[in-house]
Amino acid sequence: MGAKKAFPPPLPDPEEYVVEFDGVDDPEHPYNWRLRVKLCISLLVCFGTFTASFNSAVFSPGINGASKAFGVSSQVGALGTTLYVLGFASGPLIWAPASELIGRRWPLIVGILGDSIFTIASAVAKDIQTLIICRFFAGLFGASQLSVVPAVLSDIYNNVHRGVSIALYSLTVFGGPFTSPFIGGFISSSSLGWRWTLYIPAFMGFTSTTLFMLFLKETYAPFLLIKKAAAIRRQTLNWGIHAKQDEVEVDIYELIRNNLTRPLRMLITEPVILLISLYMSFIYGLVYALLEAYPYVFESIYGMSPGVSGLTFIGLIVGQLLACVFILSQHSIYAKNLAANNYVPVPEWRLPPAIVGAPVFTAGIFWFGWTSFTPTIHWMTPAAAGVLIGFGVLCIFLPCFNYLVDSYLSLAASTVAANIILRSSVAAGFPLFSRQMFENLGVQWAGTLLGCLAAVMIPIPLVFRIYGPWLRQKSKLLQ
Repeated sequence: MGAKKAFPPPLPDPEEYVVEFDGVDDPEHPYNWRLRVKLCISLLVCFGTFTASFNSAVFSPGINGASKAFGVSSQVGALGTTLYVLGFASGPLIWAPASELIGRRWPLIVGILGDSIFTIASAVAKDIQTLIICRFFAGLFGASQLSVVPAVLSDIYNNVHRGVSIALYSLTVFGGPFTSPFIGGFISSSSLGWRWTLYIPAFMGFTSTTLFMLFLKETYAPFLLIKKAAAIRRQTLNWGIHAKQDEVEVDIYELIRNNLTRPLRMLITEPVILLISLYMSFIYGLVYALLEAYPYVFESIYGMSPGVSGLTFIGLIVGQLLACVFILSQHSIYAKNLAANNYVPVPEWRLPPAIVGAPVFTAGIFWFGWTSFTPTIHWMTPAAAGVLIGFGVLCIFLPCFNYLVDSYLSLAASTVAANIILRSSVAAGFPLFSRQMFENLGVQWAGTLLGCLAAVMIPIPLVFRIYGPWLRQKSKLLQ
């Protein structure tokens, strides 16, 4: 002990000194915060998610301008999008474990600040190497929003309301890439030029950083207990009082083995996470494929300008909004089932919308492919197919995402990270070949190929609806 002091006697019963919440109705627990506080937190973090996802795709319409400015091919310029999404795949290895070690607030703040700084660096880049490297690091920091925000929503909403909050999150995940083409298209084709497709998301990120610093509260329950324990220690001068999280000692080897690699281990060892994430990866990858396919179809075949062709993405946005309405309309059924089961969630109850969305999504892909290959078919016909595609995308993504969160609620951040790592890794490759695929195969046959892949995957939600409980019983983490 020092100063010739012997070690003090151990505490009589250490558990007596551990601070806990005062039951399920404790007003300090995030579940019991006032509704306006929870709504404020939800809007703040979802704006951060929208900013990061918007940033991932808004540069896409500026690829040709940047490629000409730096004297490289458009395929090299497309790395500005690809490496940003690849940063999404790398970032969760840092941000998700960090949020379980140091709380949610600081990973979100540092993440969106880093995203903004590296996006500014990309905007002022003097060569293509600087641009694409900074885009990667912007994506790596931006991944904090995608991987930590679902955990924040799981912190503050119980089993009844969590699905509704995740719906808002999912809209921002896909709303960003679907709104950015026409915004970026008009910007890049105006006097502002391609660099402003990067300045604008950077300014959005700095705004989000400021709002986080001023208004975002910590939501991770173990860290709230640390504050509670500290307050009691000051009142009682009993320095044995502590929270469970205070017992965690950060050792570099243990940190890497137990935390930083946890999402990867979950992805490899948990069949539920792996299989659901593979399905979601195809859906997510197709979103970034459409960022190349839509401009090719509506600019090259229909002769539209970049900004006007981006407006055709509105069909996808409309489809997503309809899907959100459909999913929320099913919420009352879910709530009744939950109440009948003593509010113990059964993850498979989340999947019925995905069973509906899978064939609708497939039909939309075939519709788009076989109505957009010739200008003799009015442009509104393939644009209308986007309603089915957008409806199917959200109907698949949102229930599957809720299914994973419900299945691994105590490890929500790491589960989300594992999902993001796989789906972003897959999506990162799509911008590199999707335009060439539509050019070389023809729009109708490229659409047929994607539609057939989607058709093969239609049974996946139904299989998990039936066999999900059996698969979850095999999990070592859920024992």
